Amino acid sequence: MPGRNDPYGAFNFLVEIDGSPSAGFAEVSGLSTETGVIEYRNGNEPTTLRKLPGLSKYADITLKRGFTQSKDLWEWRRAVISGQTERRGGAIVVLNEAREQVLRFEFREGWPSRWDGPPLDAMGKGVAIETLVISHEELRLND
Repeated sequence: MPGRNDPYGAFNFLVEIDGSPSAGFAEVSGLSTETGVIEYRNGNEPTTLRKLPGLSKYADITLKRGFTQSKDLWEWRRAVISGQTERRGGAIVVLNEAREQVLRFEFREGWPSRWDGPPLDAMGKGVAIETLVISHEELRLND
């Protein structure tokens, strides 16, 4: 009898940029693809539209992490602001309970299109979080 196939935990992942593990991230979102729909109808056909696949596009990936002394994300963003865009590849690696890689979401030609510093609140008790949004040209799911 085969074993049970449980889903992976959403909390067990790593982020790699240019093949190197990056600092720990608290949250990753935007692992999404979409293909546009082209509606088409010949004049001699019934009133039902045909739906054809159009262009595929990839959502921006948003990374959130605790704000530290590391300025690596800010420096990457600053290069884009100064007109010297550095495109990089990367991966979001899903791990199993034994911390072994089970899936890889790989992106290519990525560059930081937005960086948000941490909201600061003198009355708050939370961790300061920085956000980086990466625009890219392709997302693949590999194992």
